[in-house]
Amino acid sequence: MYCSCGAGEIKKMRKRQVVVRREEPQRSVRSVKYGECQKNHAANVGGYAVDGCREFMASGGEGTTAALTCAACGCHRNFHKRQVETEVVCECSSPPSNGT
Repeated sequence: MYCSCGAGEIKKMRKRQVVVRREEPQRSVRSVKYGECQKNHAANVGGYAVDGCREFMASGGEGTTAALTCAACGCHRNFHKRQVETEVVCECSSPPSNGT
């Protein structure tokens, strides 16, 4: 295979080989929690003021539009700080050793 680089020269292209290693699949469990509200209520007057809401609490049940509104401050969930915790769960095929 050859490549024309635009400068009038022709270069030979090299083939590259990619090795894919397959390991035991690891599952990860994610939990998302929404913390304090970060909405700036004084932005329209050039200031900075937050309402002090410390944690998002859904106004309605899962799957409804009210689930995205905070019951404490009335703000949308996107204004609350998103905290993602990821836990890796390893399913080992060998039995655990007992230390002997």
